[in-house]
Amino acid sequence: MRINQIFARHAWLEQGWQQDVLISWNNEGLITAVAPNSTPSKGSECVSWLLPGMPNLHSHAFQRIFSGMTEYRQNPGDSFWSWRKLMYAFAQKITPDQLEIIATQLYQEMLAAGYTSVCEFHYVHHQPGGEPYPYAIAMSAALVRAAQHTGMGMTLLPVLYQTSGFGNQQPEEHQRRFTHDKSSFLAFWDQLFRFCHEAGVKLGLAPHSLRAINPADLQGVLSHIFAADATAPVHIHVAEQQKEIDDCLAWCGKRPVQWLLDNIEVDARWCLIHATHMDEQEYREVAATGAVIGLCPTTEANLGDGIFDYCQWQRHQGHWGIGSDSHIAVNAAEELLQLEYSQRLLHQQRNLCCDEVEPDVASYLYRKALQGGAQASGRLISGIQYGQHADFVELDTAHPALAGISPDAILAAHIFASSRQSAIKRVWTRGTLRYQASSMAMSPQQGDIAAIRQRVLASYLEE
Repeated sequence: MRINQIFARHAWLEQGWQQDVLISWNNEGLITAVAPNSTPSKGSECVSWLLPGMPNLHSHAFQRIFSGMTEYRQNPGDSFWSWRKLMYAFAQKITPDQLEIIATQLYQEMLAAGYTSVCEFHYVHHQPGGEPYPYAIAMSAALVRAAQHTGMGMTLLPVLYQTSGFGNQQPEEHQRRFTHDKSSFLAFWDQLFRFCHEAGVKLGLAPHSLRAINPADLQGVLSHIFAADATAPVHIHVAEQQKEIDDCLAWCGKRPVQWLLDNIEVDARWCLIHATHMDEQEYREVAATGAVIGLCPTTEANLGDGIFDYCQWQRHQGHWGIGSDSHIAVNAAEELLQLEYSQRLLHQQRNLCCDEVEPDVASYLYRKALQGGAQASGRLISGIQYGQHADFVELDTAHPALAGISPDAILAAHIFASSRQSAIKRVWTRGTLRYQASSMAMSPQQGDIAAIRQRVLASYLEE
């Protein structure tokens, strides 16, 4: 008989580290009891240090296949916009079977890095020529299967992609795999809704960006989706690059975040991805909606997006979470480290991501990212507490970065001292062990991924 319990000598709960915590869950993987100051029961798993799993609120799974391949200068003005050329090349070639292999490997990496759920912002929908697959949701289904293979919790965010720029510009040739008109997208979403419900996956919506949608269609799409699920999360790329701001101003005379606030009812179901370039009024008004800001610090640094002013967002008590986006790095601790370090560089101070109530930077970062990630995911993953998923990360205190560290500094050592050599020992999702460092071996996907990468590159170089 399976014993659905873990006994943790130290578990990180809402109040921080608590001692001798017995955690129980049901067969659906939902926590039924959290009891500090307990003793282990017969058959329960015993661990030393236990964290709640971290949500990854922004992922483009297929982009992992070309991580590290754009780090050379193409022209003196290299930017996000030149990076997109290689991204489009890979997006043109990936098949459903290949995407499943790539995503399965990626989700295994995520689990090893402390992520236990993912928001997949998915826009490669059709065949390379732009025609729908006979099974229209083939690419999305590949991602869901990858999540099921690995045990990764998933919120699937199918992307509404219609135009190549502000003012309803026609899609470019290499964007044909992404695009739908309003009616075909709603039919596609309805098919996905049935599929995801049966698979236990939360389904939301991702209007790609204001530059890539027909604004006149957005409200109708939102109404349709909220009628099916009033809690569906909505994620959108916004204000990532200065060029995006300039183009939006030229189109309508407003910045993209301000246009969104003025024309759409943004609320706590929304997640604004990046939002790197907001002005003071936008920081204040977005925070007031209850929406989450999705920060992807390693990708934003890699693409030269700029630095989100976290300290200004914090003054308005805004919600936020982290994602690995393009997967140039797959490490929850490193995203948190990069966020804090970016603020130190921006403001030329130390220990900025904290407050008077919680001056411990590591605890503050982990708590806020966990809460915001759970909200943006639309799933029960906000920590080790009753009714939430039994998603856990065990730290290895024998790891050189953690060995001998005082209990109140364990989390800080994990985030700031071990991110490049992970101190994660084991990971569970819904109460099932999914990753164990001591038994980690080369996955069967790795050889397949090498072949996929070589095939796509050879085709790209021939063109």
